[in-house]
Amino acid sequence: MKRFLLLLLLGCTAPALTLAQTPRTDVPKLQVSVKRITQDALYMYEVDANGTVQAPLPTVWRILTGYDRMEEFVPDLVSCRVLSRNGNEVIIEQFGTARFLFMSRSIHLIVRATEQPMSSIDIDLISGDMKHYESRWELVPVPETGGTRVIYTGRMMPNFYVPGILGTNIIRGDIERMMGAVLARLDKGGTSKVPGPATELARSHVAGATAP
Repeated sequence: MKRFLLLLLLGCTAPALTLAQTPRTDVPKLQVSVKRITQDALYMYEVDANGTVQAPLPTVWRILTGYDRMEEFVPDLVSCRVLSRNGNEVIIEQFGTARFLFMSRSIHLIVRATEQPMSSIDIDLISGDMKHYESRWELVPVPETGGTRVIYTGRMMPNFYVPGILGTNIIRGDIERMMGAVLARLDKGGTSKVPGPATELARSHVAGATAP
């Protein structure tokens, strides 16, 4: 379920989950908050994460909107492809693998990404393996360094069982790994997969994630 969140997080994002892994501690200036909330009679997870990279805003934007290449650096994301584009609206299909404890399952999502160039990407679920999913990537230039602050927020609830408090801790760890992988990719500028788990109830937006 962890990698399941990561897929979600990226808006092409869809996810996977592991309890045995511990959150990354080597990612500087990364903050992650996950809360279990109630909305419309549903229990869901509210995610707020942010981190800063040295990469300039145009580079960050190019990578985060390169949906067809997400599987190159998002673990457990099998494929992510653009189905259609109409102005600033992009319809994306994703296939991935979600893992929880000793179980695994295939994940399929179709999401809508609404882009505000060089500023934000809003993601909402069209169909797939989530009861609820919404997220937002926001990019803020850092004039002092020439880098970019990357902010991810979201609310998500898979359509399969996730344990309450335990689920919150798992998702938090997964978001930390996912964001660490994304930030590393943004600074690297290459196309290789980032080693190690990187998804929200993405390998736990999602993340994620993604979820989220």
